[in-house]
Amino acid sequence: MIVTKRVYEAPDPQDGYRVLVDRLWPRGVKKAALKCDEWCKTIAPSAELRKAFHAEAIDFAAFREAYRRELEASPEAARRLAALARKQRLTLLYSARDATQNHAQVLADFLRELA
Repeated sequence: MIVTKRVYEAPDPQDGYRVLVDRLWPRGVKKAALKCDEWCKTIAPSAELRKAFHAEAIDFAAFREAYRRELEASPEAARRLAALARKQRLTLLYSARDATQNHAQVLADFLRELA
């Protein structure tokens, strides 16, 4: 099972393996305070893609397509996380405000297809 959760939400024992999937460390969160098993920066969208989406130069549909192409071009980290998800619950941690239109949702869908 693969779920997503904001880093600002309290950890839950049901979260399983918790992975921070942001390229940048979340604002206002101390490294020692965040309960996560790993920080996987390499799976986050490229800086250029992230900036274009946040600047509203592209819409979410275009962002989703471009990010999926990035994931397909370098699938190693995605394959590893999908393999983990087959064995245990995987929680993808992100810091975006929007809970429905963010890279973690795109990544979760991509990993579900691999799992």
